[in-house]
Amino acid sequence: MQEKLLNLQQEALSEIKDMQDIEQVESLRVKYLGKKGEITSILKEMGKLSAEERPVIGKVANEVREAIDTAISTKKDELKNIEKQRKLAEEVLDVTMPAKEFKVGKKHPISQIIDEVSEIFIGMGFSIAEGPEVETVGNNFDALNAPKDHPSRDMSDTFYINDELLLRTQTSPVQVRTMKNEELPIKIISPGRCFRFDAPDATHSPMFHQIEGLVVGKDVTMAQLKGTLDMFVKKLFGEHTKTKFRPHNFPFTEPSAEVDVTCFKCQGAGCQMCKGEGWIEILGAGMVHPNVLRNCGIDPEVYSGFAFGMGLDRITMLKYEIDDIRLLFENDMRFLNQF
Repeated sequence: MQEKLLNLQQEALSEIKDMQDIEQVESLRVKYLGKKGEITSILKEMGKLSAEERPVIGKVANEVREAIDTAISTKKDELKNIEKQRKLAEEVLDVTMPAKEFKVGKKHPISQIIDEVSEIFIGMGFSIAEGPEVETVGNNFDALNAPKDHPSRDMSDTFYINDELLLRTQTSPVQVRTMKNEELPIKIISPGRCFRFDAPDATHSPMFHQIEGLVVGKDVTMAQLKGTLDMFVKKLFGEHTKTKFRPHNFPFTEPSAEVDVTCFKCQGAGCQMCKGEGWIEILGAGMVHPNVLRNCGIDPEVYSGFAFGMGLDRITMLKYEIDDIRLLFENDMRFLNQF
């Protein structure tokens, strides 16, 4: 039996030496060292041996097993190294080739304007307030003194979720929430997304961005509103920019005004951007209506306030001379990379 084991070792080592494939080497491992392999078959005959012969044969069997196992491991390492060298020779790395360019994103032009406008007002002492995009009819219309027959309340103008909830049509509900929940005095801006039932075209989108401002306290005046907006437009469009207030009507302010600025492209001389008028409308403003203050639990006999609001998409289009609002939402990197 000892001779059989030694002959088996010689045979196995010879076969292993000639192998040129790792899978073939693995098949030899199963052939000689597996549960049903050659060594196991020989050892099944140990029952025929005497008690003195069994330890000797067992030792020889272990040595043969170890020798075959070592030879298999060595051969596998040898074949793996050969394969590695072959791949290195075939897959030459050219270190002189330029690396792949990783494109890093940047802020959307609307986000840039939101940050710029917010920074200007923060510099004037305003803080930022936020609110939900799904609002109550009460906060979006009733508290803001909008009459029941106001056109903006029609189903054709507003996205209603049910009779009590809707997608906010403006960021003014944030002002309502702030007046109801915060202590006076108040000095906030509220940037965010709004939604109206508009068909998309060059100047309209069903989803758009607004930023509104609110100041409430004692002895707040229209003069302070004008001074605030004068400072804002100079910071945003340039020191030579002027403002013009035109009387208007908003349900939530009294008196109300639409605010124009001198065209920052022609400085008021008249050009294609301002349609030859020299002025561009940018926002609406006014003194907070007494009914709005009452609806929010504030005594209009003691406190007053002013509010203003502007479309950030429009400001973005004006500043960057974009002629179609849809370009801002199409995510065409060729367009966005210009800003």
